[in-house]
Amino acid sequence: MLKTELTVPSDLRFMEVVEHWLLESLRLEIDQDNVDWAEVRMRLRLVVVEVYSNIVRHAHSDQPDLPILIRIELDEKNNLLLEVWDQGEGFRLDDYAAPSPSDFQEGGYGWLILNRIMDRVEYHLQVGGDRNCLKLEKDLASNNKHQKPQKPHTNSV
Repeated sequence: MLKTELTVPSDLRFMEVVEHWLLESLRLEIDQDNVDWAEVRMRLRLVVVEVYSNIVRHAHSDQPDLPILIRIELDEKNNLLLEVWDQGEGFRLDDYAAPSPSDFQEGGYGWLILNRIMDRVEYHLQVGGDRNCLKLEKDLASNNKHQKPQKPHTNSV
């Protein structure tokens, strides 16, 4: 069982630190006999890059003094829980409209990516009045690599 956390500044220069910490922590603890590590690594890298960069650019609007807290838990069955906490304005899922592939727009695909890769995606807006929490879960041993996007789930506390 793995439980660890990392607090980093809201600065894209720390992207590599975040990636390395997450992926190496999991690699050391994961049951690689039951997990396609190359596939999991590729997908989790995409998730962490998407989440961290969006918090830095949008939630914290390039305010490096605001910390980002990342927590990971991995159980004996290779079930991953990833929580990412920020202090930004928050993402209003009610206002989110999935981009249409025919529009050829550059952004707006993050929520779709997260829901495609992860088994469960929850977003809690303003937990305790000043922080947002993105909660992601994935059975890393699962062979179901192509899941349908979930309906957005949000809680305001």
